[in-house]
Amino acid sequence: MTTVARLAPFATTIFAEMSQLAVEHDAINLGQGFPDTDGPQSMLDAARAAIADGQNQYPPGPGIPALLQAVADHQSRRLGIDYDPHTEVLITVGATEAIAAAVVGLVEPGHEVVLIEPFYDAYAAATAMAGAFRSTVPLVADGDGFVLDRDALATTITDSTAMVIVNSPHNPTGTVLSDDDLAAIADACIRHDVIVLSDEVYEHLIFDGRSHSTIATLPGMAERTLRVSSAAKTFNVTGWKVGWISGPAHLVAAARTAKQFMSYVGSGPFQPAIAHALNHEMEWVDASCAALERKRDLLSGALREVGFDVHRTEGTFFVCADPRPLGYSDGEQLCRDLPARIGVAAVPVSAFVDRRDNWSHLVRFAFAKRDEVLLEGAERLRALRR
Repeated sequence: MTTVARLAPFATTIFAEMSQLAVEHDAINLGQGFPDTDGPQSMLDAARAAIADGQNQYPPGPGIPALLQAVADHQSRRLGIDYDPHTEVLITVGATEAIAAAVVGLVEPGHEVVLIEPFYDAYAAATAMAGAFRSTVPLVADGDGFVLDRDALATTITDSTAMVIVNSPHNPTGTVLSDDDLAAIADACIRHDVIVLSDEVYEHLIFDGRSHSTIATLPGMAERTLRVSSAAKTFNVTGWKVGWISGPAHLVAAARTAKQFMSYVGSGPFQPAIAHALNHEMEWVDASCAALERKRDLLSGALREVGFDVHRTEGTFFVCADPRPLGYSDGEQLCRDLPARIGVAAVPVSAFVDRRDNWSHLVRFAFAKRDEVLLEGAERLRALRR
């Protein structure tokens, strides 16, 4: 037997492919978005204590009470949203499962899901798993950054749309959607009675004095928005796979119905550790964000020195660069060549789009790495100029 046709395009991911090339050629992996340093010590100690105390069996299906409460309290303090931890918060195996559970639980086969393009590949895969189809609204160039194409938004979201997936701060471009962009999405979703799934995993990693806004707080949106976040990027624990989804009880219940037959539960001894971190380690997160802003500047400056045109990064782990000034117009081919040629791995932005025309040249680099790794990567990239 072969893979179901609608899932065939997702047999592998660009991250797995580029990471494998990095391993094969002993390349510096600036492709996949994971940090190479650990999170706060007290959180790590809390995980060890939970393991030693025997918290190694199935946790409760929705999540342990301490983490449900910590997530709710954190969102109340930070965003002014009061979610009931018992009915309006669900702990998931990372944000990826939260996304899949929401789409599968709420979108009927044959219905439409609208994505912002470029889009994280898990959105397309979840849409396919649900038997739905996707349409896209593109980001468009705005100086050295990107903004939402509101004209396309107005014509794409219709009465036939079941869900819109919003991602801000945005992977792969590092764009933070403006309040006006979020308001335009909200207006369209209210007019056409559409559910919003808002992926906000990079909510704490925003630079240059910007602050995070969530579409869930806009008028008329609380009752139709599921908000997704996780510990992975916030606390440098991408391998722990602790995420959460928050929103109206009936929408969370639909996601929970799907989620319980995906993983059932996960991350048992890590859940109390994340609860501790949410309650006690936000100063560490602020310091981590400041360090990432400096790393963004380090890598962006190095890429410019090599000869790339570099796009503005307002948040996340990523910077997008244009190699055409160096004579490379095909970003995917360049990324496939880089590990063997100069010992650096990156990811082509074309892996995140349906319409390649405006994106086929761009390359995404991850800067959530130790300074010495970034500097060595920059030195190797200089070979492109030579």
